[in-house]
This record gives sequence, structure tokens and C-alpha cells, in this order.
Amino acid sequence: MDGITISQAATWGIAALATGGVIVRPWGFPEAIWAVLGAAALVLLALLPWHDALSAIGKGTDVYLFLTGMMLLAELARREGLFDWLAVHAAEAAKGSPARLFSLVYIVGIAVTSFLSNDATAVVLTPAVYAAAKAAKAKPLPYLFICALIANAASFVLPISNPANLVIYNNHMPPLLAWLRQFALPSALAIGATYAALRWLFRHDLKGAIATSIEVPPLSNGGRYTAYGIGFAAAALLLASAFEYQLGAPTFAAGVATALFVLVGNREKPWPLISGVHWNVLPLVAGLFVLVAGLNNTGVVSHLTQLLEWSVQQSATTAAWIAGAGLAVVTNLMNNLPAALIAESAVTPAQAPRVVTGALLIGVDLGPNLSVTGSLATILWLVALRREGENVTAGEFLKVGALVMPPALILALGALIIMR
Repeated sequence: MDGITISQAATWGIAALATGGVIVRPWGFPEAIWAVLGAAALVLLALLPWHDALSAIGKGTDVYLFLTGMMLLAELARREGLFDWLAVHAAEAAKGSPARLFSLVYIVGIAVTSFLSNDATAVVLTPAVYAAAKAAKAKPLPYLFICALIANAASFVLPISNPANLVIYNNHMPPLLAWLRQFALPSALAIGATYAALRWLFRHDLKGAIATSIEVPPLSNGGRYTAYGIGFAAAALLLASAFEYQLGAPTFAAGVATALFVLVGNREKPWPLISGVHWNVLPLVAGLFVLVAGLNNTGVVSHLTQLLEWSVQQSATTAAWIAGAGLAVVTNLMNNLPAALIAESAVTPAQAPRVVTGALLIGVDLGPNLSVTGSLATILWLVALRREGENVTAGEFLKVGALVMPPALILALGALIIMR
């Protein structure tokens, strides 16, 4: 075995261990630690030059800015009780019907995912939905599963709905109208199929009646300011997308401006807000960028590029089906963010047709609805559940995901290919 083969094996081994650590979190250590340790090992063992590692970290600047802005907005919404207020209003509006409450929570989940990202749905909406279900004396599990599955099913409604979208398209994000023309119908079908499957799965839990007299907490001034800030952020992002600007800077600016406005209005110091943000997401993403750069150095991405080019030459339609379905499965083996990074590295040099890139994005976004290991949003959802005293095992999630994800994926890919 020559030196190159040893280097390749070592790089793959480190990447596999680091990704496994991110997913399994041995000894309860945060996901970011494993990604950073894996990235550092590649550099220290001279498997990846340090300047290539820095370049890989710098490649994620737009994603870091996007995540920072979104995390600030999400933490503000949590602290000011905005999502709790919305969820309790949904419970009151259900008027004693668990099925109506299910639909209302689903609609709120679509809105939060579309305009704040799937991670916000998992982290912030989950506790609010749990509180609303308990207030209504309803079985919480059907409503909690909404938070996990709509976070992925609605994550390609808009470019801002999932950080993985920014990764797949990198600096080539389609204009907003072009995005909507390509993904509006696939998104609608994915959302509709997920809703229908969940309603059928939990049909017995949604019978009977729930509480009708629910105390609605007043919304604070900070909560109102946060709602205005979120609306402003959504408008700014839609405008930036329409004019083909990168989304990181406007998201960051909107998050910081809203935070300052709320803090000044409440006469509060910034430290409690800052300490409440899950900052470890940023080194996690940076570490994953470095790990993918290491894999790129082994030649795996070039092989994937060649395979993609060959399949496109045979049939763009077949290539789209294989790319989308294949990547959907891979996301559950290695998490969707590193899968998106590898896919983006392969797509760019291959200059794949628009339909193939779109299929990859749908696979990255919808695939994680199969298992708990599929996306960071699902992992964060599990953490939020445990804080509320609830638990969903990997097997229980897989039973739901195996029925929910495939129909949504097939319908979304089919619509994408038909409308190309």
C-alpha cells in the first residue's frame, strides 16, 4: 500500500469518525467538538494543508452570517415568548378539535420553516408546541412530530428555509422568481404528502376533544418588536434573493438590528441574549467544511463528478432521479450538511443541468425525514424533546419516517422533472 492510499484511508477514517461523533455525540459531548477535532486531525497529520483548511473555513462565510442572524432572531422569539404566544393562540383557535389543532400547528410550522429556517422550527417551535399541547390536554407526540418533519419538508419553499440550500448553490443561488418556478410545486407536493401521511399515522390520536378554555398569555412589547423584526428580515431576504445577492449579510444585519432594537426597548444588557444562542453551530459547520475539503483531496469528489457527468450524458432525467434519491439516502448515513457540501463540490465542476442540481437539493432537504441522523435540525429536535421529558427512539422515528419520506420525495422529484 503506497503513501497516497494510506493518506486516503486515514482521511476517510477521520471523516467517518468525526461524522459519527456529530451524529451519536459520544459521552454527551456537543456535535461541534467532534467536527473540530476531525478537522484539526486532518491538519495536524498533514492530510490537509493548513492553507486549504483556512480556505475551506472561509468558504462558509455566507452560511455563518446566515446562521448567526437566524439564531439571534430565534433566540429573541424564544426569550420574548413570541412562538409560545402563537402556539397557544393556535390551541385556542382549535376550538376543542385535536385534528384542527394538528392542522394549525402544521401551518405555523410551514411559516416558521419557510421564513426562519428548519433549525428555528426544531429549536424554538418544538417547546412552544409542547406547551400548547399540554395546555390543551392533547397527546403531544403527533404535534411534536410535525415540528421534526415539516422542518425538512418545507425547507425548500424559499432559499432561506434551510442552510443546506446555500451550500448546494454556493455563490450561484437562483433569483427568487426562478427558484419559485422550479420549487413551488415540488414544495407544495412534499408538504401536502407529509401532512397526509402524518394525519393518517396519528389518526387515532386525533379523535375526541381537547380543552377549549385556554389562557392566552399577553405578548410583550419585545415580542411585538421581534415579530416586526422577523417580518422585516423575511422581506429583506426575499428582496436579496430576487436581486441575486447572497443571503448571509442581510440575514445577519436583520438579526443584529432586531436584537439591538428589542434590547434598547427593554433596557436590557445583551449578555443574556448572547449566552442563549447556540454558537457551537458555527464551529460545527466550519469543521464540516474542512472535513469535506479533506475528502476532496482524496479524489472522491472528482470520481463523483465523473459519475455525474456520465449519467447526465446518458439521460438528464435518469440522472436527476438517481442523484435526488441517492443523496436522500446518503443524508441519513452522514447527515445532510456534509452530504450537501460533497454534492456541491461535485456539481460545480460537472456543471450539471438545472434539474439535476434541483434534484440534489430536494434529496438533501427531504431525505432527513427518514431517520433521526438525517439533519442537524432533527438532532436539535431530539434535544428539545428531552428537555420537555419526552423521548423518541431511533426505531420509533424510522417507523414514521419510512412511511412519510418516500412518497414526499417521489412526488417532489417527479414534479421537478416534469416541470423542468
